[in-house]
Amino acid sequence: MQTTPSPNSATGRRAFVLGTAGALAGLVASSADVLARPGAAYADGGRRPEHAHDRTKKRIERLIASMTLQEKVGQLFVNVVYGATAETEDPNNTSLYGVSTPAEVIAKYHLGGVIYFVWAHNVNDPVQVAGLSNGLQAAAIASGASIPLLLSADQEQGPIVRLGPPATQFPSSMGLAASRCPENSEVTARITGQELAAVGINQDNAPDADVNINPANPVIGVRSFGSNPKLVSTFVVEEVKGYQNEAHILATAKHFPGHGDTTVDSHTGIPVITHTREQWETIDAPPFEAAIKAGVGCIMTGHLVFPALDPSEDPATLSYPIVTGLLRDQLGFEGLVITDALTMAGVRQKYGDARIPVLALKAGCDLLLMPPLMDVAFDAVVGAVRDGEISESRLDESLRRILGWKFGSGIVCDPFVDVDKVNEIVGTPAHLARADEIADQVITLIKNDDDLLPLPDSISTVLVTGSGETALSTFVTEFDARGVTPTKVVTGTKPTDDMIAASVAAARLNDLVVVCTQNAWDTTTLDPEGRQQRLVHELVATGTPVVAIAISAPYDIAHFTEVSTFLADYAGNAVTTKACVRVMFGEVNPRGKLPVSIPTAADPKVTLYPYGWGLSYDPVLMSMGR
Repeated sequence: MQTTPSPNSATGRRAFVLGTAGALAGLVASSADVLARPGAAYADGGRRPEHAHDRTKKRIERLIASMTLQEKVGQLFVNVVYGATAETEDPNNTSLYGVSTPAEVIAKYHLGGVIYFVWAHNVNDPVQVAGLSNGLQAAAIASGASIPLLLSADQEQGPIVRLGPPATQFPSSMGLAASRCPENSEVTARITGQELAAVGINQDNAPDADVNINPANPVIGVRSFGSNPKLVSTFVVEEVKGYQNEAHILATAKHFPGHGDTTVDSHTGIPVITHTREQWETIDAPPFEAAIKAGVGCIMTGHLVFPALDPSEDPATLSYPIVTGLLRDQLGFEGLVITDALTMAGVRQKYGDARIPVLALKAGCDLLLMPPLMDVAFDAVVGAVRDGEISESRLDESLRRILGWKFGSGIVCDPFVDVDKVNEIVGTPAHLARADEIADQVITLIKNDDDLLPLPDSISTVLVTGSGETALSTFVTEFDARGVTPTKVVTGTKPTDDMIAASVAAARLNDLVVVCTQNAWDTTTLDPEGRQQRLVHELVATGTPVVAIAISAPYDIAHFTEVSTFLADYAGNAVTTKACVRVMFGEVNPRGKLPVSIPTAADPKVTLYPYGWGLSYDPVLMSMGR
């Protein structure tokens, strides 16, 4: 394992030289003049001497002037590399890039950044990730212009994580908003960011700033804080503060100009947002405006068509009117703009892979994420600059923003992490305890018609079934620990006839059924035959008491309204599942409030459960152990 040490391995060497998110936005601003603003704060609250800003500005200008065109273009790209160490040989690197190791990929293209994924074998355990980060940074410093990397991951929490346990896991964004406590969002981002920083990840592609007003949204859902722009804005701001002010890593608000009202997943198609300009200004824009005001350092574009904002119907990532006209000019954003992954269908259906990176840069983007054919993309940008389609001065604008953050964050001076200290930061008992405290505030009791909850002492056996292996296994462990004998039948999101039959047979032999559903409302893509709904219908028909739990978006209850008891935990990971059990046994009084409204299955315009709905127990019952 590559564990290249820092030349100075003392703690604190990665501290931000800026103490506020607002100052960060200043350092990554689009002009060199902004870099020269006097008086930005040190992390310790002191004032930075004006001459230090001048020196930083001059260093950046000297560096840009010394770089070759290929080195400049390389800084724009953020790619996947395959391997657990910088020196791991992987055939995927060879097929994609023509070289075998991550270090060689970085050297070949002079990359500006790398994004980590489990499927790329980058994330096995925290110590390994820290070693990989150090190895990649050493490779970057040893090649080209010797500029350290942006190392990023999608650590949104809830169901979207790259660094799993033993790193601290938290509820999803929608779950955090269900708590109605903005501080929970700040704490989640702070702890998540601290743990990412400990393993060398200096950018999180979070928070999600989309306003999820469409219950049929197949790609955002619980990644959003909810359907109310004010609520979403409040929680987005707290996450920006947690990541940047407290954890000192780069936050990334996404997916501009707003991905919350679509029924198409941009990974597989082109979403078309039909909002008017006025609707965009009142629904989609506020969270991004709030993030910008809070000093967010980076914004990710969405691969979606928004005709009211750009009649050409180019995807937003490639739209000058959206990226430059709205984001830069109207909203005043001076930070980094990164594309969503350029492998996604939402950006590839109108233009070829050679045009997409060029058009993204012309639109105003700075960082190009995961082009599917790197040689094609790289050569296309180099060619566009040489041919004059993209001016070198435009290229240098993005370089100033990229280098401004790299210098301002301190990674240019010291890009390495202390591998020996990883386990002192990642997944500590204090962090895990804080996650449990937050999860207890998230669980939303939506229906308890038969007063089944809190569970009576007479329950001695339970069937745990449905979707979500982590959730089901955690339920088994937690019920067993409380003296209730569990039986588990995993059915997944598309239960077969045999699975349904096995669950029904087991239900008849138990005192209680707990069934987990995962976006059972989605009978278009996830579960076309509605088999999760059928499973719940047949379980209820057995007469055994049933507790249904939505482990993703809470909309499922509309499709099996005969269930008398329904909870939402918004994530289905271990931390929210344990909180569910504490709620079910009356150890915790449910406090969560819906951050979205739930429509009826028959008519999405008719509300079944309103925004803000959430039940709690009678304190008398809790005091009696019920």
